[in-house]
Amino acid sequence: MPNAFPPPPEALLQIDRQRRKTIAMQEKILLPEKLFFDNSKINLYCLHELFKGVAGIVKQRLLAQESIDIPITAGMWGGSYLIADKDGRARTNVVRLYNIINLPQISPLDDPSAFDKFICIYHETYQEIFQIYGLEFADPRWGEKVPYTNIEKPNITLQMWDKTKRVNYLRAFFVWNTGTWEESIIFDTIRNIKQMKELLDINKRPPQKSSEEYKFLLQDVLIIYHTLHAALTKDFLEHAEPIMSELLEKFLAGMHDDELIKEQFLKVYQNGIVYGFEEAMESSYKKAGLDIHLVEEWPVSNINRVPHELMEKLEPRLAGTFSDFKKNLEAKFQKSMLIPWEESRKSPA
Repeated sequence: MPNAFPPPPEALLQIDRQRRKTIAMQEKILLPEKLFFDNSKINLYCLHELFKGVAGIVKQRLLAQESIDIPITAGMWGGSYLIADKDGRARTNVVRLYNIINLPQISPLDDPSAFDKFICIYHETYQEIFQIYGLEFADPRWGEKVPYTNIEKPNITLQMWDKTKRVNYLRAFFVWNTGTWEESIIFDTIRNIKQMKELLDINKRPPQKSSEEYKFLLQDVLIIYHTLHAALTKDFLEHAEPIMSELLEKFLAGMHDDELIKEQFLKVYQNGIVYGFEEAMESSYKKAGLDIHLVEEWPVSNINRVPHELMEKLEPRLAGTFSDFKKNLEAKFQKSMLIPWEESRKSPA
């Protein structure tokens, strides 16, 4: 005779957990068929999709191995995609790969031992998946706190180095709040502006740094300029556009001369470029009662939060850039560039 009574609450919960686990494990993970095009340049649409695919695989493995079910969103960090060609192919050699990953604030990962297991799954998955594309990442190191992030829940990094020397390293930033990739990229500009202001504060003498440090800074200036472009004031754009256009032109031509690099740094410093970036972010957050100059002290609930008016201005270009890459690539090759990840092992890099 069938049991006429419903199962107890714990049994119902167990059934629901198993159902959600089954659904998650059956979720289709897609990876790019190729990463390098013309045997040299990385396609940044493919890299972005690869990072999304890795996050999906990690989510499934975390659930299967540790019974931890959490949302994870991810994508590439750094703005080289903003100056790629129409298919997403990098115009310069990309030798540092950056991945931004968003995690929930309250989850089993709050337990340090669970977080360590999660990181191990992540770096092992990086090793496995990137090997498909001819990159061999090794020597994982994690735990470094990112400056100018939340005091209570700072961003944490994971870094690995490529044994093939095709790229230098892969660096991941783990951010403690759920959010879309677009939200996390826009929010992170606050931290990046604060960090670059250490070198661009016109109230201080320009610091003496190596050409490599100046060059890293100038790359970040270009990234933020293009990321925030739709939110920058008209007056600032008229002032900054000639400087930014020249800087981009120098980068694309290959900027290796020490004197040229310092000259470009001084132009950015003397023209107060960083203050135009602050202006674009400051007013929107101020309306929400938040001071961007004190971002480290914000309540943790405001990590990855972007005011609606900023999202309306900035999200379309961020999302549209990758949509255009996808459309142009599919038109060029007459097929999708993404395949089920199990099949990607059979595909050339």
